[in-house]
Amino acid sequence: MQPTNLLFIMSDEHNKHVLGCYGHPTIRTPNFDTLAARGTRFTDAYTNSPICVPARASFATGQYVNQTRYWDNAIAYDGRIPTWGHRLMAQGHHVTSIGKLHYVDSDPKRNGFDEEVLPLHIVNGVGDLLGLIRDELPRRQGSTKLGPEAGPGESEYTHYDRAIADEAVKWLSNASQYRDKPWALYVGFVSPHFPLIAPPEFYAMYPENQVPWPGMYNAGERPQHPFIDAMRKCLCFDEPFDEAMVRRAIAAYMGLVSFLDDNVGKILRALERNGLAESTRVVYATDHGDNLGTRGLWGKSTLYEESAGIPLLMAGPDVPVLNVCATPVSLVDGFPTFIHALGATTDARDAHLPGHSLLDIAQGFVPKRTILSEYHATGALTGSYMIRHGKYKYIYYVGLPPMLFDLESDPKERDDLGRNPAFASVRTECEARLRSIVDPEAANKQARSDQRQYIEKYGGREAILKRGTFRYSPPPGTKAAYY
Repeated sequence: MQPTNLLFIMSDEHNKHVLGCYGHPTIRTPNFDTLAARGTRFTDAYTNSPICVPARASFATGQYVNQTRYWDNAIAYDGRIPTWGHRLMAQGHHVTSIGKLHYVDSDPKRNGFDEEVLPLHIVNGVGDLLGLIRDELPRRQGSTKLGPEAGPGESEYTHYDRAIADEAVKWLSNASQYRDKPWALYVGFVSPHFPLIAPPEFYAMYPENQVPWPGMYNAGERPQHPFIDAMRKCLCFDEPFDEAMVRRAIAAYMGLVSFLDDNVGKILRALERNGLAESTRVVYATDHGDNLGTRGLWGKSTLYEESAGIPLLMAGPDVPVLNVCATPVSLVDGFPTFIHALGATTDARDAHLPGHSLLDIAQGFVPKRTILSEYHATGALTGSYMIRHGKYKYIYYVGLPPMLFDLESDPKERDDLGRNPAFASVRTECEARLRSIVDPEAANKQARSDQRQYIEKYGGREAILKRGTFRYSPPPGTKAAYY
């Protein structure tokens, strides 16, 4: 397989169902759809944690969250573990980042890059301290702003994404200077992450009275589970919503997805214009999904498909065309994919990593492994862990009842088999597979211990509660608004 450049585009909070190539009936994503047609679409891709910082640390290091111990949006990547970027740079490849990373702060060489352009990192190198508090979950008042602000307009994030696209186009126009070895370019957009404010021309694509209504949204349809019930109280997004607000929020989210698609299109055209398309593989993924109102939930933080599932597309030399791959994959597969794509040598110290090259998987290789996603952050009453075992999806909550879904017959996860006696043997087998890759109780204990140390480091619970928190990390040059 020939070495090539690799352009990896990562968005933020993109629900995989909101893409034309994934079957959405009305969303307009022509650039993503073309990318999928040119290569391989992965139907069963997952984040390793449905929240920004841990997911991105897993993507960077190729390790699961319980291995990295970057648990939440305050304990961020700090250079302690080598990344794919470090491995590539050590072998003479040029590695650039443009846009959102969400590490501790900007230190390119420490973070695994030759350069960082317009980087977004955790706020003031500290991040979301409120998310460390999990014994008595605080109510996050700022969450209630999601619905009332939704609609057409511009935000700090839409301005930021345009700047990211412009910088990526500029970088590609100068990429000819890196001819000695294949290069790696990572581009991190923030759309369609809230605020749900979409540029008017994209918002107008989706009339409010025609957008799809969220599944299981009505009060009598919402599933009840101690973990999810606690999360709804902490992340109180839905409290102010009425029907009109729901429709504005969905329209704005869809508008942001089309806005993202438009920015990605600018980059793909720049590849063509600069004669790089034939020597560059392109991968698109997101850090995690978005519940988008399903079950009365918004934002991320759950292990349902809307939040833990992600879109993943790949195209370029040696990537099968018009291919749909159902082999489960996750963000940790990014590390070996970078190494493989650029023709670098695998470091013996990385032999323990759980990932496999997406290039091999797209061509039919099926790794013998268990996919893992886990969550230990904001709104989490306890540690939660998800695995895929064939058609089954199993979610284990430390100290709480598990969930089990048959994704073949129940892709929308309406029928929780977690307490159904007829599926006891399936749950037993799934739990054994989970425990073969992580001790959930031990990881939960470690996360709590690490988070308590951070709480004490920053003055204790009351000091953090008094300080408040922000709703989202501001882009470069702007300040966080605390609530």
